Amino acid sequence: MRKRTFLASVAVAAATAFMPVATFADGHLEKYNLLPGKPFEGTKLNILSVVTPQFDGLMLRDEEFTEMTGIETEWTFIPFGSLQEKINAEGIAANGTFDVVNYLDSWGPPNAHWLKRIDELMERDGISMDRYPAAFARSAQFEGETLGFPLRAHPQLMFYRKDLIPEPPTSWEDVVRIGKELKESNPDIAPLALYYNNDGNRQNLFIWINFLWAAGADIFNDDGSAAWASEAGIQATKDYVALHTEHGVTNPNSVAFNEQDARQSFMQGNSAMMPVWWWAYSGFYNPDSSTLTKDQVGFTGMPSYKGETKTYAISMPFSISDYSKNQDAAWEFLKWLSNPEMDKANAIQREVAGKKIVNNVVTHISSLQDPDVNAANDGIQAAAWDSLKQSDIMPQIAEWPEIGDILSAAIAEAASGGDVAELMTAAAERADKVLKRAGVLK
Repeated sequence: MRKRTFLASVAVAAATAFMPVATFADGHLEKYNLLPGKPFEGTKLNILSVVTPQFDGLMLRDEEFTEMTGIETEWTFIPFGSLQEKINAEGIAANGTFDVVNYLDSWGPPNAHWLKRIDELMERDGISMDRYPAAFARSAQFEGETLGFPLRAHPQLMFYRKDLIPEPPTSWEDVVRIGKELKESNPDIAPLALYYNNDGNRQNLFIWINFLWAAGADIFNDDGSAAWASEAGIQATKDYVALHTEHGVTNPNSVAFNEQDARQSFMQGNSAMMPVWWWAYSGFYNPDSSTLTKDQVGFTGMPSYKGETKTYAISMPFSISDYSKNQDAAWEFLKWLSNPEMDKANAIQREVAGKKIVNNVVTHISSLQDPDVNAANDGIQAAAWDSLKQSDIMPQIAEWPEIGDILSAAIAEAASGGDVAELMTAAAERADKVLKRAGVLK
């Protein structure tokens, strides 16, 4: 029996009709490369996951996995805002309560000591990380070793109101120009929803880093020291916050907005443009959450800065806990969960086990390029694939959460009118002290 837990509530999930016939080949179940003979029958796996329709769709299919392996599953779903605290608690407790855990990629390095390396298992079972875009693959790795599979991963896109903006922006200069025109033609609608708030999840770095990278700057130098206080880095940061402080094309509440607030502003028709992860698309025209119709919502690639476009990609891998007593069974589950066919089906089928599922998130290159997946999702995967060709990820170092918090605080203060050069220089000095304390810098 598979069970689904959301916070403190437990409900028995219905069986799914998605039950392909499994066949044997080379000692494995051919479809998902699973071990034959149900060697782990009777095992129950506890899975910790973020709340999302994408993973609801996978959970509702896992009767197939139990049928093939005899392994039962119980899912615990946690809202994103509480997930980091839960992951940290699991690492500290070290008791293996959860066999499989889901986390934001930048949380991986500080928790890598208790996440199982799977490279040997992948080699044994013929699985390659080359099936994912390079940025997604790197997001699930640490110091050259693979910690898990990036089953929820996102490129950035610029969403805009097609009824207000005939030609979408291709550069941040376009964003400013269109924004100023909108302020004249539609004064009741803010041109751009951004999120500068220091919210504890470092969300205000997500768009800033596009500016930094496109300027030819970076977060760290080759020697590991902070690099963002370079001339190019400071100018990029000035231009990022100037969208709010100088040009005035952002929503007036952007200094208080986190990502969710900005999305709500766009969905409620209060802002006309928003750069954000692709998964937000379906919610932007969902009548249960948005005042907009599908015909009003357009998307395009992220704008260029100084003629260059380099975007930030993010993922939420699933990994096996090294504290788990069921690691072999958990590996069988990860193989099933990460299968390319599952990835594709979960983005096409709009009903699973009687429940409506609207999900456009895929992580395999094959799915991003698949015509059926694109046809079912208005071609957003093709736009995402194009974005991912010039994408990178946040630094994968154990000290990143602390350093990211320093950066996030500095940018929030800058967006509120603080001196950018002073704030970013001071942040770099503080970060270097953290790195020296950790032994990264001499």
